[in-house]
Amino acid sequence: MEVKKLSVSWWFWIVLFLTLQGLSALDFDPYRVLGVSRTASQTDIKKAYKKLAREWHPDKNKDPGAEDKFIQISKAYEILSNEEKRTNYDQYGDAGENQGYQKQQREYRFRHFHENFYFDESFFHFPFNSERRDSIDEKYLLHFSHYVNEVLPDSFRKPYLIKVTSDWCFSCVHIEPVWKEVVQELEGLGVGIGVVHAGYERRLAHHLGAHSTPSILGIINGKISFFHNAVVHENLRQFVESLLPGNLVEKVTNKNYVRFLSGWQQENKPHALLFGQTPAVPLLYKLTAFAYKDYVSFGYVYIGLRGVEEMTREYNINIYAPTMLIFKEHINKPADVIQARGLKKQVIEDFIAQNKYLLAARLTSQRLFHELCPVKRSHRQRKYCVVLLTAEANKPSKPFDAFLSFALANTQDTVRFVHVYSSRQQEFASTLLPDSEAFQGKSGVSILERRNTAGRVVFKTLDDPWTGSESDKFVLLGYLDQLRKDPAFLSSEAVLPDLTDELAPVFFLRWLYSVSDSLSDWWESLLHSNWREMMPLLSLIFSALFILFGTVIVQAFSDSNEERESQPPDKEEVPEKTGKTEPTFTKESSSKIPKKGFVEVTELTDVTYTSNLVRLRPGHMNVVLILSNSTKTSLLQKFALEVYTFTGSSSLHFSFLSLDKHREWLEYLLEFAQDAAPIPNQYDKHFMERDYTGYVLALNGHKKYFCLFKPLKTVDEEAVASCDPDSSRGKLPCGLGPKPLKGKLSKLSLWMERLLEGSLQRFYIPSWPELD
Repeated sequence: MEVKKLSVSWWFWIVLFLTLQGLSALDFDPYRVLGVSRTASQTDIKKAYKKLAREWHPDKNKDPGAEDKFIQISKAYEILSNEEKRTNYDQYGDAGENQGYQKQQREYRFRHFHENFYFDESFFHFPFNSERRDSIDEKYLLHFSHYVNEVLPDSFRKPYLIKVTSDWCFSCVHIEPVWKEVVQELEGLGVGIGVVHAGYERRLAHHLGAHSTPSILGIINGKISFFHNAVVHENLRQFVESLLPGNLVEKVTNKNYVRFLSGWQQENKPHALLFGQTPAVPLLYKLTAFAYKDYVSFGYVYIGLRGVEEMTREYNINIYAPTMLIFKEHINKPADVIQARGLKKQVIEDFIAQNKYLLAARLTSQRLFHELCPVKRSHRQRKYCVVLLTAEANKPSKPFDAFLSFALANTQDTVRFVHVYSSRQQEFASTLLPDSEAFQGKSGVSILERRNTAGRVVFKTLDDPWTGSESDKFVLLGYLDQLRKDPAFLSSEAVLPDLTDELAPVFFLRWLYSVSDSLSDWWESLLHSNWREMMPLLSLIFSALFILFGTVIVQAFSDSNEERESQPPDKEEVPEKTGKTEPTFTKESSSKIPKKGFVEVTELTDVTYTSNLVRLRPGHMNVVLILSNSTKTSLLQKFALEVYTFTGSSSLHFSFLSLDKHREWLEYLLEFAQDAAPIPNQYDKHFMERDYTGYVLALNGHKKYFCLFKPLKTVDEEAVASCDPDSSRGKLPCGLGPKPLKGKLSKLSLWMERLLEGSLQRFYIPSWPELD
């Protein structure tokens, strides 16, 4: 009995321990420990971890539970910083090392459930279970961090073909045989392969823009392109080939091969020629050209083309096997040759990698300087650069030819020969060359060794300018021999400035390329986008267009109504009698306090005529005083006193018109006023003596009408008007004497009140005449 009690107690403690451990595992929530949400980004998670780690570090926090808390924080960050562990926790809720065990348990129970109901997937040939899937997908599975850190940077050297799949996807099962066949072929050619499981990598699938499965897309130079054709072997191969730029490989014939090979000086690259037996450029060769586009220019020669026999004889080409040649500074003789019946990817890449620099390459950028003249890492890995500083020339000069022949005869692993154009890299050249007059306009040679990436070098420059003579070669050879014996021979030290990128496109071309890429991306996304997701954007665009066109239509109808209202009535009706007036202004506007202590009156001339009348804004009027040169001062003073109280209205403008300059314009306008200016007889000799000074016109430029104020006649004016011209001989002619001005504008303020009320008679005109 005691043994049984002891065994029962042991079982009880074991079960209790396992239960508490399970509860503690369930209680552990990495999101709660770090204080972040389940949708938090990696940046937020890292910030939260750093903050909590500083707070709960056992060396800084003396709390007894600080160590346990710090362990939980570290464990939570370990889970959430790893996309795979975070996904497993979100799906299975387990943060420990037994995730796989729980997954296997669930899969076992799921399979047991199927067995109880006699369901077998193999009977229907639906390989949905992950254990029955082909292992080819598992080999290429991508995670978000792997995609960002490896695939995207590598897409600038080779294109990637990516498939987006998910569980319970019937179409995914249908295309799997074709996918497997294409992957086996393209991977051997150098194409990157990837598989994204949309169920486990939702973030990556959303980033790629794959909203349905299966989806196949290509990535090159960081740009994503979707495949939209039928999933067959030939279509997928053409899709990958279409991702590559069209100018990677130049078609070379017997007519242009000299020009192609002579481009080494301008492009500063070796040139590769492949002699093939097919009219189209092989995909393997295009992929190699894309991988080494920054180092080598590639050309392709179709052997079956007429006229190629001259090239094959000159370079001794075997027309029955593919042959690749590398040309450097000498176009008559290839620097290296490779020939094989089946050129493989690795063989071609090794061949290009060994010949991706010229014998005496020109330093055109800082990146090329780092590659050709690397920093010394140890005493056994010394790298020396022999630099020719020469003037720029269209054709190789004699000093350069001599330097090139010397480099060809003294090729070593520890010495690299380069040259620099002094005019393009002036700071670099002035640092290495002495300031003596002997080097002015001449070439010089320096031997240097880089000590660090900041530009520190040790160097030795030849004492005399480099002319390419045999004595110069002998001196340079002696310097190199001394350098092998004593590395301290390089006695001078300096800090070289960074080289300017000579081959970089100008700002306008870079901007043009970026704009064209953006337009092509926009057009691609517009053609093949998910219209369900585009609906909010399209709705916003159509709403804006509807509001815009609606506003235009309403404005058009309002303008037509205003024009209809502006037509003069058939019968002149005085608004006071009918009582139907259209007040444009109110008395409130007239009672506004004047904004200024003076009245701003401008002259109406041919310069201000359009802005002050013809194109006057709707609702605005211009009050114009008619005066002459002799009455200008007195009438303007009286006019300012009368209209001063109305200057507070922003819709009223005040001007004056010279009668001496623009009498014809005024008389044309007054012809539309009733009994204001009767049409004179052309034989009336007093027609030109008619006095209009003191008249005031309120002109509405938008609705094309005006209101007229006529000054009151005084007793003196009536006497002048009634005199007989024939009886006034020996005296001043009637109408030519000085006119009394007192009281001419005395009633103008009352007229302005009626103008603002809208009770004045309006005289409409068809159009405003020109002010000559």
